[in-house]
Amino acid sequence: MHKKIDYKKELNKAQLEAVESISGAYLVIAGAGSGKTRVLVHRAAYLVEQGVNPEQILLLTFTRRAAEEMLRRASLLLDERCKRISGGTFHSFANMTLRKYAKLMGMSNNFTILDQSDAEDAVNLLRTQLGYHKSEKRFPRKHAILEIISKSVNKSEEISDVIYDEYPQFMGFSEQIKRIRQEYNKYKRDKSLLDYDDLLVFLRDLLSRHADARAGICAKYKYIMVDEYQDTNKLQAHIACLLAADHGNIMVVGDDAQSIYSFRGANFKNIIDFPKIFKDARIITLEENYRSTQPILDLTNAVIAQAKEKFEKHLYTKKRDGGIPVFLDCPDENSQSRYVADKILELREEDVALKDIAVLFRSGWHSNDLEIELASRNIPFVKYGGQKFVEAAHIKDILSYLRVAYNNSDQVSWLRALLLIPKIGPKTAGKIIETLSGETKEKKDFPNNEDLSRLLGLLREVDCRRDGPAKTIEKFLVYYQPLLKNKYDDFNKRLSDLDSLLRIAERYKTTEQFLVDMALEPPERSLVEAGRRDKDDTALTLSTIHSAKGLEWHTVFLIYVAEGHLPSYLSLETAEEIEEERRLFYVAATRAKVNLFLLKPHIDRSPRSFMDGGGSVFTQVSRFLEDGGLINKFVDIQTPGGMNGLDDVDIDDILGEKRQRNREFFESIEEYFRE
Repeated sequence: MHKKIDYKKELNKAQLEAVESISGAYLVIAGAGSGKTRVLVHRAAYLVEQGVNPEQILLLTFTRRAAEEMLRRASLLLDERCKRISGGTFHSFANMTLRKYAKLMGMSNNFTILDQSDAEDAVNLLRTQLGYHKSEKRFPRKHAILEIISKSVNKSEEISDVIYDEYPQFMGFSEQIKRIRQEYNKYKRDKSLLDYDDLLVFLRDLLSRHADARAGICAKYKYIMVDEYQDTNKLQAHIACLLAADHGNIMVVGDDAQSIYSFRGANFKNIIDFPKIFKDARIITLEENYRSTQPILDLTNAVIAQAKEKFEKHLYTKKRDGGIPVFLDCPDENSQSRYVADKILELREEDVALKDIAVLFRSGWHSNDLEIELASRNIPFVKYGGQKFVEAAHIKDILSYLRVAYNNSDQVSWLRALLLIPKIGPKTAGKIIETLSGETKEKKDFPNNEDLSRLLGLLREVDCRRDGPAKTIEKFLVYYQPLLKNKYDDFNKRLSDLDSLLRIAERYKTTEQFLVDMALEPPERSLVEAGRRDKDDTALTLSTIHSAKGLEWHTVFLIYVAEGHLPSYLSLETAEEIEEERRLFYVAATRAKVNLFLLKPHIDRSPRSFMDGGGSVFTQVSRFLEDGGLINKFVDIQTPGGMNGLDDVDIDDILGEKRQRNREFFESIEEYFRE
């Protein structure tokens, strides 16, 4: 005998409404911390309990693990029947379906799926066969080319538009990349290969162009559920809607306020326009929050209320404890880092474990200074959403120059420095190192290479013991920039890290101490040793906001809450980009359960200083706190060191003119899913 579930007891009113909604189209707007997963798990169990064949339920998620966990929980809630529900990712469902209908699509059902590495190798092969590797100007490498092609597919945009928006340095290669895409598609067809993007494209085409096949698939899966709908790209949304085209039974769950992945192809309009596609769709809003205190929710509600386009909701909680969020205007970046480190140690003394604390930031480089500060205090941390600062290849490159200048016998650093030079390989580098390790350093022993001559000349000129690390690094940066541009397709993004390295070096009087601190044990080893010393402690989390979505902590520090940083100066070109930055702020703030600290450095020595020739500016608090005077209503303003950062220059004066580019949104399903 199957057990009965008391849904009224286990769910709040809005959750119960969503769970008991069966036939028709439903859009569940699940506010942060409102029990979205709980609704999906209980609805799966409820459908089975109502007599629906589990195999007729399709649950689409963004990770296989998420689907498996939901169905496991549903089985524990009800019984083993829930394990027969079809659950998985869009890609896994596409793979399974296309194997069955391969002939209809003109391909073999034993097609091979290319992984990322294989796809890049195929693109590189075609790049070479077309002769583009011999271009006078450096042609983009395989990873960048495949990324451009993939974004074009997932965003349903022309390659030229993707390049214009995200890869302006490759504007001159638009036609060549289009040619590579044509040859890449032919290459895959000829060899019966599909990449990840093809799985979605072919499934979309199957459902839209073959009515009989679509009818059969819709008859098999009569109840469609989609998790994290705000993160779907245009292809995925089209597929989801087509799967419900014959019966109209679909429930999509998500939060428009947490749509933050446009850089991966996610389309904010998918969730906004769902009621336009399914005109009889019912909207159910989950507003009771089980995570944060009310003062934190008061701030986040006010921030998202300023959004231009949204579904109305007001998060509330029965948890009334907790103080209001704190805003701190720190004198500079290192003061910001020191405050965070000090407060973390205070919290630890108050029995808040490091694993329950997170520092969040908009861009990976924002934590560079903090990482050094934490390491100097022996505070173990793990970082998500970006490589650890001192482990990044371009940081290692510059440090190799500094180490060679400090210790001419450092052969490991010599090897790295020499291999950065075009036309010098391991064999030639080895011979150069052998010569350098001897008494003679005659130029005749070296290959005729201008970059090598410049490096050797620079090393003769610098005196890192006299000048210190910062001045020495400045000289090497001038030499390194052309090599950086030649080595990395995303060199412009790496400039911010180099600027951070320079600013960190300015805090050191001696090169020796700087190099010692840069060579500290990696955080993973610190974490292991900390665990041995104190079994009740673990590691602090450092994370980009993008990587923190879906997670929560007792205390959250959000750093660099300043114009040009959050929102990022790279996202000020269109209203849509600024609105996504607002949602990023919302996601970050709603990760906090009890304490929320918002910080910014009063003096800004950001990457713009490095790229624009130096200089410092006063910062302005993020517009997301300024809009509607929110900072005065919902935040406790503190100013360490007596600084006041609220009466500063307009950041727009610093950023200069912005590109103007209008983007059209789709008003109907025909426009929305135009091929």
